[in-house]
Amino acid sequence: MIATDRNFFAYLDEMKIITILLPLSYHHGLSSSFSMTNDFQEHPLKIIEKRQIDNKMKYICELSKDYSFEKQYMIIDEHGGKTDLQIGAVIRTDAFDEKFYYDGNDLGVTFQADLTWFKLWAPTATQVKLKLRPSNSSFSEIVKMKREDCGVWSVALNRDLELYQYSFLILVNQEWREAVDPYAKAVTVNGELGVIVRLEKTQRPRPNLPAIENAVDAIIYESHIRDFTIHPNSGVMNKGLYLGAGEHHSKGMDGEPTGLAYLKDLGVTHIEFLPFHDFAGIDELQRNHDYNWGYNPLHFNAPEGSYSTNPADPYSRIHELKKLIDQVHSLGLRVIMDVVYNHVYVRETSSFEKVVPGYYFRHNEIGLPSNGTGVGNDIASERKMVRKFIVDSIQYWLEEYHIDGFRFDLMGILDVETMEEVRKVCDRQSKQTIIIGEGWSLNTPLPVEKKATIANQAKMPQIAQFNDKFRDSIKGNTFNLFDKGFALGNEHYKEAANEVITGSIGFTKQGSGAFNEPFQSVNYVECHDNHTMWDKLLACLPDNDDSLRMKYHRLATGIVLLSQGIPFLHSGQEFFRTKKGDGNSYRSSDEINQLDWERKSIYKDNVKYIKGLIQVRKEFSCFRMRTSAEICAHTRQLPLASPLLGYWFKRDDNEIIFLINPTLKKQAITVPEGDWAVLVDHDYAGITGKRVLQGNEICIQPVSINVLLKK
Repeated sequence: MIATDRNFFAYLDEMKIITILLPLSYHHGLSSSFSMTNDFQEHPLKIIEKRQIDNKMKYICELSKDYSFEKQYMIIDEHGGKTDLQIGAVIRTDAFDEKFYYDGNDLGVTFQADLTWFKLWAPTATQVKLKLRPSNSSFSEIVKMKREDCGVWSVALNRDLELYQYSFLILVNQEWREAVDPYAKAVTVNGELGVIVRLEKTQRPRPNLPAIENAVDAIIYESHIRDFTIHPNSGVMNKGLYLGAGEHHSKGMDGEPTGLAYLKDLGVTHIEFLPFHDFAGIDELQRNHDYNWGYNPLHFNAPEGSYSTNPADPYSRIHELKKLIDQVHSLGLRVIMDVVYNHVYVRETSSFEKVVPGYYFRHNEIGLPSNGTGVGNDIASERKMVRKFIVDSIQYWLEEYHIDGFRFDLMGILDVETMEEVRKVCDRQSKQTIIIGEGWSLNTPLPVEKKATIANQAKMPQIAQFNDKFRDSIKGNTFNLFDKGFALGNEHYKEAANEVITGSIGFTKQGSGAFNEPFQSVNYVECHDNHTMWDKLLACLPDNDDSLRMKYHRLATGIVLLSQGIPFLHSGQEFFRTKKGDGNSYRSSDEINQLDWERKSIYKDNVKYIKGLIQVRKEFSCFRMRTSAEICAHTRQLPLASPLLGYWFKRDDNEIIFLINPTLKKQAITVPEGDWAVLVDHDYAGITGKRVLQGNEICIQPVSINVLLKK
């Protein structure tokens, strides 16, 4: 029953509300009655509202019986004209969510005894078929699927289907669409089809890692799998690949460690990789022709193929990603996965839109897809089956790949309840799982109080957020290349800097801060986005020499590492990473994006300094206090002349003074009486005192941080 010539249009917009649009060119848009039929029975509709909109007459009609989503209906008007009843805005109603929520854990492909089960949640479909193809054949087999409860379609086949390629054919609104399984765990080249794999063949034992008692004990180092090793002098064999990022014994031109061994020596605890779930933007068979950060998600549960040695082998990317993670773990480090659940690459061609059109994405007040992400679509995480997908996906990466933490891209698009469910599933796996996210408030049609933003941090107390106030007050506004922050000598940022250095908890002012607890604040001045700190300094200080720029850079990075909260470093930040002035390198060349390991050798003194700061942070708990109460109890601010900042910590039988001089002059500072060992000054950082100062007045160098330990 297909309406090839529609006289008008009809949409199911609520469970019992049908909207009918009659063109004025059709009987002047007038009809006194409508009915609904599915060939066997006709049901009259009650017209409850009628009004003209542009060149159409709009009728709101009420259905007296329950609508069955299993059937296809026609709408007939008083003139005998007819049209098919299409699924409309009903999919975005709470009633639809309640009726079709499915809590099973078997969507996608599962195995049971000698059976291979296929299940797809497609409640608005009137038919669904499974399309199967052997990996070495062009012949496809079509298998009908059966509708079950909650809008799930299923079929079980009693044969060996390993490495078969598959997709689903879905009939919605009398239009057939072919879609890759949203739950696909393996895919063909460029994610064109799902692939059936036996994941037990790829299993690796779960590692035992040293405990991370609190998120503030973490030191996060962000990198991109390709950037990390692609440089000609990285010393890595498998450059730009999972296997390369996992190599342990690579050395640079200077004979010193690069790659993972270098990170282990540097002292960081977590490496955060930009997205490695399957993404668009690179032809996997010609991976060196293009570059992409990976924020174009295609398939959320399958690894990206351009980082594997053989993208045509569905097992290759799985084995090699797992090996990379194992290699990181073997050094006692952890992996944070950058996840992009806030949008898809192209809404219209995504599996979500093909399987249940209109459900997975937010729409604005006039029914158009919203665009808070800036890429044309926003994932509607507040809907039950969207939330379930995100939580199921997180659980899958935790269990199958042993991921240790997640960085949520544009987390402010998602809702608080979804993020709290993510926290729960992570806690069930390990309470040491770190969750961090970009809690920016974006223009998406979700009530303000439900957005997973910094403003709602109290509703997500165990989820940390990138602290843009820290970033902008220390280095200067990230969207104004020429704005100088506190670390660049701008004393107008002094009070803001004072607040973020002490954890953004309201320590320096009456009332609350941005966060209730320090472990909610991710402190950073540089990440993959926008200009590197070095490039910003080149723009801000065009008439100064590199020696001063290096001092400012060192000061800013030092503040990141010694402030209360979670420190976050961009890879190469410790050797003044440059992208040659490119402020948005998401698809720029390797020459722009690569981690230049030669700079590590050139600026080895700064690398040594940053390594020393990391040791100081790890050794002395006063730089990573767990709660706001601890910070308030153990911190006293020193009364220094502006713009200097100073703090006196008394904790764990230690007395420590932390001083910051962002000015271009030496500064004489009065400190409490005693003998003070210098752990950090303008050119030294370490847990062994460089020298001992006596008396109560010291002189600190321009543009420097200083840490003194009472003997």
